[in-house]
Amino acid sequence: MALLEVKNIKKNFGKTEVLKDISFELNKGEVLAIIGSSGSGKTTLLRCLNYLEIPDCGSIIVNNVPVYDSNAAVKYTEKDIRELRLHFGLVFQSFNLFPQYTVFENVTLAPKLKIKEAIKNKTLDASDKNVALEKVNNKAYELLKMVGLSEKEKSYPCELSGGQQQRVAIARALALSPEILCFDEPTSALDPELTGEVLKVIKELANEDRTMIVVTHEMEFAKNVADKVIFMADGVIEEMGTPEEVFDNPKSYKTRAFLNKSLETF
Repeated sequence: MALLEVKNIKKNFGKTEVLKDISFELNKGEVLAIIGSSGSGKTTLLRCLNYLEIPDCGSIIVNNVPVYDSNAAVKYTEKDIRELRLHFGLVFQSFNLFPQYTVFENVTLAPKLKIKEAIKNKTLDASDKNVALEKVNNKAYELLKMVGLSEKEKSYPCELSGGQQQRVAIARALALSPEILCFDEPTSALDPELTGEVLKVIKELANEDRTMIVVTHEMEFAKNVADKVIFMADGVIEEMGTPEEVFDNPKSYKTRAFLNKSLETF
């Protein structure tokens, strides 16, 4: 059974159709790379999965549990949406770290807010707060070690390189233990010499059998790391398959034209 099922997702902005009937599945432990030209709908699709945009139509199912259904009679509250977002972690292309907080505070902020809300809602006893906070702190130390930034825990984002900031953003996204980790062009804001350090972390996560969706313009990365590749064009999935199928034997003219323009990245 698929971990993620996306069915017939559509999204319009005004009269512009950005996503036109998007459907795909992703199994646990698989890496899906989404490629395509700017304006093809890649980022909007990720934003719909993470509830930063609400689809106009379709459904999203995670682990056999509907997290979005346009036909549902009950409308989701803000609290519902916050809970549903926990299924997904999102790493933005522009890092989006909080500049007023240290690296360690950036990674622990969301889990600590979750503890605070749990106590408020009486789903966590106040007497267990210190134990819960200790677990959050220990996990943050482990994540910073994993991304190679243990020595930067007291630094502020402005004191870090772009590659370091993006690695902090990856640790922050993992702090809430999402079932699916999403990356939106994670290296597009980086200089070429910093791109490798971020891709190295993502490759290591892939080797740990984490389920990931990576919107990327790094064709070599998509070809070598992904289990599945989706090529999007004009708001539709133009082609979908294994890296060998999409890169070595594309069936669509649009796919072939896009890859021909991207050959210099191989």
